[in-house]
Amino acid sequence: MARVRVNGFTLSLDGYGAGPNQDINHPLGAGGTELHQWLVPTRTFQRTLFGKDEGTTGVDDDFAARGFENVGAWILGRNMFGPIRGDWPDANWKGWWGDNPPYHVPVFVLTHHARPSIEMEGGTTFHFVTGGIREALDRAREAAGSMDVRIGGGPNTIRQYLREGLIDELHLAVTPVLLGRGESLFEGIDLRALGYECVDSVASPKATHVILRRSS
Repeated sequence: MARVRVNGFTLSLDGYGAGPNQDINHPLGAGGTELHQWLVPTRTFQRTLFGKDEGTTGVDDDFAARGFENVGAWILGRNMFGPIRGDWPDANWKGWWGDNPPYHVPVFVLTHHARPSIEMEGGTTFHFVTGGIREALDRAREAAGSMDVRIGGGPNTIRQYLREGLIDELHLAVTPVLLGRGESLFEGIDLRALGYECVDSVASPKATHVILRRSS
């Protein structure tokens, strides 16, 4: 059965999924790059982002690779697509990833400002959804067919879907980093009351990988 899932979302020890003051030079906010020391060296990341047949294997790479299996569509918040706020000033900004983004399936971007879809190389098409999280999920499910929908983030987007009980499974990578401030993933969220439980936990030297699943 097709699922709605979060994969590889990285948290600091103090619960932040992004640092403060995101801008074009700091896509993950100040200090945010420290969160992903488990991910960047992996073979999956190097192959997916840079087309290189190199990188580390093992626990971290296994979890990174799982995140791309059986994904038929993605959902991203506006901040995950770019640092621009408000109306789109022009059509030049097409995401952080260059001409060939790593998704290779339809991607639905939540925004309050309409914009025509952007077809990129490699099978990625960005669609901009102004009708809220349920409209984005309906469209993503239709595009994904029998495959899963992956919610990429950021934290605010994941919180919205959690509150509505729309996420079936979360893979979180908790890193030994303290950000001190930033964007909290679980602020105002009672995971236990929402029916989530931890079903797996595996540690590597750079992260503890936790799987949370919502009981039906």
